[in-house]
Amino acid sequence: MTSAEVVDYKSLKRGSLIDVETRNRHYRIECLGGSAVRICGHPEYCPEPVPAHLRGSLDKEGTLEPGLVGRGMRLIFLLNENRPVTTTRVIRLQVDRSHAVPSNSSSSIH
Repeated sequence: MTSAEVVDYKSLKRGSLIDVETRNRHYRIECLGGSAVRICGHPEYCPEPVPAHLRGSLDKEGTLEPGLVGRGMRLIFLLNENRPVTTTRVIRLQVDRSHAVPSNSSSSIH
């Protein structure tokens, strides 16, 4: 796992893991491609991994930064296609790409 200040989660490959520690919770996010994820870490909304969509993060001024998760920002994710969840500020952020599924390489058969 590598520590990060800001992560563009849409650029992460399927299977990459994001470990997010906020002031109040510890979330584990598995990237499924684009904004689709499986997330756990909230005792009421997602105690076990559940499908969700990451929306982005709110910066200190409250401006939405789509596609980003960053230290000092508040992560926003959407459960059940209609329930937004906004976290407390992110204090630690790590990314693990070791489980990422390699992109399909274009191999030719001769």
